[in-house]
Amino acid sequence: MTQSENDITVVHVMRHGEVHNPEGVLYGRLPGYHLSDLGRQMADRVAEHLADRDITHVVASPLERAQETAAPIAKAHGLDVASDERLIEAANVFQGKTFGVGDGALRKPGNWRHLTNPFRPSWGEPYVDQVVRMMAALGRARDAARGHEAVCVSHQLPIWIVRSFVERRRLWHDPRRRQCTLASLTSFTFRGDRIVSVGYSEPARDLVPPHLRAGAKPVKGASKGYGA
Repeated sequence: MTQSENDITVVHVMRHGEVHNPEGVLYGRLPGYHLSDLGRQMADRVAEHLADRDITHVVASPLERAQETAAPIAKAHGLDVASDERLIEAANVFQGKTFGVGDGALRKPGNWRHLTNPFRPSWGEPYVDQVVRMMAALGRARDAARGHEAVCVSHQLPIWIVRSFVERRRLWHDPRRRQCTLASLTSFTFRGDRIVSVGYSEPARDLVPPHLRAGAKPVKGASKGYGA
């Protein structure tokens, strides 16, 4: 067995921090959405949490909120933030709209044709496509940090989908049950090129509003984490 086949590499896939989005827009891949002050605190908290880890590579989705979340982590390790398009948010036909609890979106006939198949899903990027691109991004980060640790900053749905795939769960799911809260870390441990374990942690949990935590009941009128 070669050394590379024996190497242990950890790839932490981080969901970005809270975004300034007072209108509750499903911002998806739209530019111009930045971290809120609280989101910057979340990013700093995770940077502190990872300060003593053996991180040699930091990469993020090209969207501003992901790049801004990655910045303090990279700075703490004397690294630059790389960009990988494969870490981007999932495409969604409702991008740019408000689409949440109590806003009536589900009662609009024009939206019904996008809600016919939750298994694919019919309203956005197929789950299988998300798996393919996210697995490729994880592999690239693993290779860049071989024998050390990497951080990839991405978005809730792609992170949850790739974790579900690795843990051999069905890809279609109830969004309210995703275990992927703001600024959380889903950590994939590789032995060589093979994933041998998956971990999950929330270093900034105390900063996350209760209604945005994993499993929380949606609250009408509360700020939304759309396009997250």
